[in-house]
Amino acid sequence: MPRADLTALAVRLEEFLGCPHDDSSAMPFRRVLELDERESYPYEFVNPLRAWGVPEYALPGEHGGRAGDVEAEFNLVRLIARRDSTTATALIITNLAFMTVWTGGSPGQQAEFVTAIKNGQRLSWGLSERGYGSDLLANAMRARPVDGGYLLSGEKWLIGNATRADAMVVFARTGERGGSGDFSVLVLDKRAVPAGSVTELPKERLHGIRGMDLSGVRVDDVFVPRSALIGREGQGLEIALKAAQAARAQISGMAISAVDTGLRVTLDFTEGRVILGRTVSDIPYSRRQLTEVFADLMVADAVSLGAVRGLQQAPEQASVHSSVAKYLVPTMMERAMSQLAVVLGARYFLRDHPHYGVFQKMLRDLPVANFADGNTVVNLRNLAGQLQPLLTRLASATGRDRAAAEANAAVLYGMGAGLPTYEPWRQELFARGRDDTLLAAPASVAALGALAEDAKEEDQRGWLRRAAATAEELLARTVSLGERAERLRTELGRAFGNSAELFDLAKEYCLLHAVAACVHTFVHSHEVMEEPLPNGALLLLQLERLRRALAPHESVTDPGVVDEVMRVLRHFHGADQLFSHWQFPLARRELDTDTVRR
Repeated sequence: MPRADLTALAVRLEEFLGCPHDDSSAMPFRRVLELDERESYPYEFVNPLRAWGVPEYALPGEHGGRAGDVEAEFNLVRLIARRDSTTATALIITNLAFMTVWTGGSPGQQAEFVTAIKNGQRLSWGLSERGYGSDLLANAMRARPVDGGYLLSGEKWLIGNATRADAMVVFARTGERGGSGDFSVLVLDKRAVPAGSVTELPKERLHGIRGMDLSGVRVDDVFVPRSALIGREGQGLEIALKAAQAARAQISGMAISAVDTGLRVTLDFTEGRVILGRTVSDIPYSRRQLTEVFADLMVADAVSLGAVRGLQQAPEQASVHSSVAKYLVPTMMERAMSQLAVVLGARYFLRDHPHYGVFQKMLRDLPVANFADGNTVVNLRNLAGQLQPLLTRLASATGRDRAAAEANAAVLYGMGAGLPTYEPWRQELFARGRDDTLLAAPASVAALGALAEDAKEEDQRGWLRRAAATAEELLARTVSLGERAERLRTELGRAFGNSAELFDLAKEYCLLHAVAACVHTFVHSHEVMEEPLPNGALLLLQLERLRRALAPHESVTDPGVVDEVMRVLRHFHGADQLFSHWQFPLARRELDTDTVRR
């Protein structure tokens, strides 16, 4: 979707929803908090958003949906989640379940489900089980073949919308050979089975997203027809893992939304609160905290940009891009919210405050992004298993490899570039050593250096030079990363694959991928950004935030950089723009000054 069209779509949704601080808007914070306190499912928000058409942007256009580019739905859900993570989660579960059908189903099944979803059908995705967690190959639910179909027996637990959904897509055992080919994906239509044959488990009470229906089902020899099989028998694990790649990018975006709201309400406080003759925003320590959180948001935004666009542009690399985003983004955003809590002070702890009460809800809701559809360990394990071929390719890449990667990176991180049609079945479970984000990084660092020399303002020229030097320094670590991985492999032998040290190397790989993502976004999207972006000071602070993970007490910025980033941040806040490279206009804020100052 062209940038102008995507912006217009975002504006239309924002106008529909209105300012969340306005009690008369379609989705006000006051009502969001009331439902959360009651642990009530947010029907009054979900249903109007379904009627507006949000879910249709995740349904294939050839079957009547509106999906063109994945980033359309990603950004729509992000705008919803900045108001309420519970509503956003409830809204996308049907689409996440449908991803299994889009990935592995026949055209007839896809068309049938698109029609049903547009007519109001809700799906849930029955993947996890109580006793096995992330160990999918241990799952016990069985689908025993019989004439005309299967008899389904077992339990699914901690399933979003399990009670409220009309049908559940289930991951079930259809073979007993003892391998990945033992599993299949079937659809359990709860409306088509005898009454009482599906036992719905109680809703679990939650720390965050309290109104969410997170429950499960238990079945015992319930018949499902063979037509309910998605893809081929034995293809279940492949379908589930490919569907998870899209889910991971989507869920990471909700973590970004939580911090967007957290930073916005914190700025409402710091811009108006005067201590010792100056606003809290102008106290050096607080200013540093605010700008660091903003920089972290923009790092997460750049990583997500590549991961989401990569589902279309480089689907064979989705296993790497989605895992990097799913590990790094929620982890960074949890740290960012903790920083904001320090700045906001006592008000972050107040559940009923009419303006700041939403902060504590976002703080509680955010961690769901860390464990839903693959937790931190799952994503690091996925990267750890591919680390050796990724590092080997980086060390031995030919000029042809790098040229292809550079062409891909220009689309992955170029917000003005068009994308090919989304075909989720083209996603791969292993990237075969390809991560074009890092392969193309040297060229983008060189391009950044050229942009520095072309910069008209002396300050920008200096900041960009320092950013290019910092990025080059960090990306050089890919060499030592490869050497350390090889040394560990030799030292640990067979224990290497499950070692804590390998997981630490995978974490560092994620940081270097993020460095490259930040540089690529600046280089390939700078022409379509609007004042005050692109900005060399902001990029430099983004890179420093990543570098701090490796050198926690060393700085590459100075007070002048922080002051400039604060200027950019104030612009975004004052102009009611999303804290993102997309710079979407948001609904104009309607603030009660007295309430804000309380």
